[in-house]
Amino acid sequence: MSHSHPHEDHEDEPDQSDIDEQDVVEVYEDDGDQMMDEEEDNEGYDGEIIIGAPPEEMGEGMDVEREDNSWGVTSLHASGQSVFTISLHPLFPSPPLAISGGEDDLGYIFCPLPPSSTTDINSDTFPPTKLTGHTDSVVAVGWSHDGEMVATGGMDGRVRVWRRVGKDGWKIWEFLTSLETGSEVVWLQWHPKGPVLAVGCEDAQVWMFNLPSGQTMAVLSSHTLSSTAGLFPNPAKSLLTSSLDSSLILWDPRSPTPIWKTSIFAPPNSPELNPATHGITSLAVSPNGQIAAVGGAAGGVKLVNLAKGNVLNTLVGHAEGESVEALQFIDLFQGAGGGKGVVLISGGTDGKGFVWDVNTGRVRAEIQHEEPITSLAPHPPPKVHLITSASADSTLKTWDVRTGVLVAEHKGHAGVVNGVCVAPAPVPAPSSDSPDESVDSQVVVSAGDDGVSLIWRI
Repeated sequence: MSHSHPHEDHEDEPDQSDIDEQDVVEVYEDDGDQMMDEEEDNEGYDGEIIIGAPPEEMGEGMDVEREDNSWGVTSLHASGQSVFTISLHPLFPSPPLAISGGEDDLGYIFCPLPPSSTTDINSDTFPPTKLTGHTDSVVAVGWSHDGEMVATGGMDGRVRVWRRVGKDGWKIWEFLTSLETGSEVVWLQWHPKGPVLAVGCEDAQVWMFNLPSGQTMAVLSSHTLSSTAGLFPNPAKSLLTSSLDSSLILWDPRSPTPIWKTSIFAPPNSPELNPATHGITSLAVSPNGQIAAVGGAAGGVKLVNLAKGNVLNTLVGHAEGESVEALQFIDLFQGAGGGKGVVLISGGTDGKGFVWDVNTGRVRAEIQHEEPITSLAPHPPPKVHLITSASADSTLKTWDVRTGVLVAEHKGHAGVVNGVCVAPAPVPAPSSDSPDESVDSQVVVSAGDDGVSLIWRI
């Protein structure tokens, strides 16, 4: 995900003082979109949120006999159309909102929590909002750092941005602007400290936009094949991007020239570059911003020094020819161990996951699915020792990374699980039925090829 101008200091966030009334008028004229109140925007809307529904009500072709231990089901996207991506509000569960993107060319802002006697959550408080305007699948979504804006990225080369209306609730969202990249969007990433959005595209370009103005801050051109991932390493003053051409680039977004560029899985300037062999398929950055983990299309995992771009270690474990689809760093000591508690979890199309000790490069534990692992989600405190994996085998599994022990298996999907997020659960109200119910429970939220999003409570 690349954006321009990660800031010199925390205060050095993009200046928005140049926005005037004319800018606002131009924004509202885009594609004829107007402020989204739920009645107008959902006219003709046939989605629904189904809680505890029998499988036959959840879409055609779903297995009636399959096991389902989910807490709730959200069915908003068109029946039989994949949900490709999902993201939870940065302050979840206050508000308890998610954003999804799907094969039906739509995004949705919605509350994934089922109505419950132990919370004050209900569908009237957080009605779903349909995010329209794309002409092809929505494959990337994200919340701004403060949760006040959302972005959807499509295979139509378009990024669409919405923002919350008012400060008294989260019911109404207004369309803000449409950003054109000219090529299929692969990923998008908001800056963790300001209203800057980075977007990576199939044509190898990386764009950075300033919001709410929609001004293009930079177009970064050094990759030669599709850009596959992007992140803002801590302290978020630079942008790290990867590509199917095997290149890994660290940018100062104020300059069109990379800070450094290196080839990870192919010799530099290789005339026989093969994306299926040399391509970078996943990327992660350590909590302290000093090390990047890079996953490859042929099963390789490498640790890279972000200061200089040199390879620190090669981690061998995934089957050759099986791509590494997901990477996540976890600091088990939360900064108190001087880096000794940092582990890396990798997940591949071989169905295997490995927990690597970053200091030694050794495998500490293994996890396993019957089909490819598609996504990994770390758990927030106090359960930082847990990670949840999503798989093409229709399940999600929660693991203790210290031991590799399976903590919980989450069932209910009838197809590939494309994405997973984990967040704190809402604090339950006192209940005579469960007076000892823990207030540090968490929720797992998924996105599936079967067109639904499921939620489980840990």
